[in-house]
Amino acid sequence: VQLQASGGGLVQAGGSLRLSCAASVRTFSSWSLGWFRQAPGKEHEFVAAVSWSGGATYYADSAKGRFTISRDNAKNTVYLQMNSLKPEDTAIYYCAARRGLRVDKTQSGQYDYWGQGTQVTVSS
Repeated sequence: VQLQASGGGLVQAGGSLRLSCAASVRTFSSWSLGWFRQAPGKEHEFVAAVSWSGGATYYADSAKGRFTISRDNAKNTVYLQMNSLKPEDTAIYYCAARRGLRVDKTQSGQYDYWGQGTQVTVSS
């Protein structure tokens, strides 16, 4: 399984970005995909997850109301739409995949495969 994250960049506070995660596996029916982020000197932080089948979603408190995770089954791609960005959202964002449909798995060790990360920088 290969995951390719893209869409990061530099944006002013209050702005928006959409991250994409393209997956190499055709059949993800029993998988969930999540987004994590890691700021300098900090641990991986869970952001959001979506089940490939059914589309159930789960968000960290910091993401609720601002971020939306979605998936496009035909394109094998998961998106993270980020609105009302804040400087504290600055981090490298990673997509990750795990076997199973539970979306409330928030620990990085619970995910089996990881993408390479994309930098998001929010200026004040």
